[in-house]
Amino acid sequence: MSKHPRIPDIAQLSGVSTATVDRVLNQRAGVRSATVQRVMQAAISLGYLPQAEAQATLQAQPQPLRLMVLIPEGSNRFLQMLGDVIGYAQEHWAPFNVRCQAAYIESFNPDALAKALLHHGKRCDGIAFMALEHPVVREAVAQLAEQGVPTVTLISDLSSSRRAAYVGLDNRAAGRTAGYLIARFMGPLAHGRNARVAMIVGSLRYRAHEEREAGFLHLFEEQFPLVQVVGVREGQDDAERNYQQARSLLEQHPDLAGIYNIGGGAEGIGRALKEAGLEHKVVFIGHGLTPDTRALLIDGTMDAVITQNPLGAVMNCVRIFANLRDGRDATSGVEATRSQVIFRENLP
Repeated sequence: MSKHPRIPDIAQLSGVSTATVDRVLNQRAGVRSATVQRVMQAAISLGYLPQAEAQATLQAQPQPLRLMVLIPEGSNRFLQMLGDVIGYAQEHWAPFNVRCQAAYIESFNPDALAKALLHHGKRCDGIAFMALEHPVVREAVAQLAEQGVPTVTLISDLSSSRRAAYVGLDNRAAGRTAGYLIARFMGPLAHGRNARVAMIVGSLRYRAHEEREAGFLHLFEEQFPLVQVVGVREGQDDAERNYQQARSLLEQHPDLAGIYNIGGGAEGIGRALKEAGLEHKVVFIGHGLTPDTRALLIDGTMDAVITQNPLGAVMNCVRIFANLRDGRDATSGVEATRSQVIFRENLP
């Protein structure tokens, strides 16, 4: 062992680059906590630094970034899964020196969302949230930006706002995909004059739901113009409301060929189809792979589910906030969210 260890020796022993060693020794940001520990242990063992000085450097490391994810309360099982992921997957973002937790807020209430944003902005370093398209929400995001608290919209974006980034699907493309799938499952009916399909949304206050609706409508207008889209019903992502909406649609349109569930609460629609004996006759497409939609796929009530990975969504939010903390571009190293189309035959 050299009597005069150098930075390359520390880099070799700790398994990192010399640039990383330099960042650690000079206490610059942008290095994971676990890497800092490894470099300092190497520096001690090689005699490059006295143990007391190394310990002081470790203690001077920045505190973890405090992140909050605001999740709408209710029966949307995919959002419940998102909250569960935040609770049990802390080890996934610990290397980013981040602490992440979830808070539940009233669904479909822009005033409650704006209040929660400002409240949590006083005690955290960044907030991810499912946006409602409303001026009070946009103003709350602007106030947080002025205070230096970045926000990331998750699943549903917020137009003309000062949010730092959006993490979620291309919802127009998702709506078009749903329309295409329904039409293809309908077969020759999609080219007939009397075919009807319907949509049930959570709320059009969500830009995501509005964009999915627009994509769905455009697909039929462009490729299957003879199919009649018989309107949009709001179910607030609630299974019982969706059940009532689906029953009403089936009574009003006995020849209904397809239903697109834009939000949550798919089990309510499935129950209505089963009661009417139409679970294998009406094409049913929805969003979010959950235990409920999985069961509906298995028994054939649902034909396909368009979904995204909840852990991947939270990880992308964490990466964005870490980038902002470290002075990088917000989306550096962040992959675009990809949708998956799940059928009974390819269930993971």
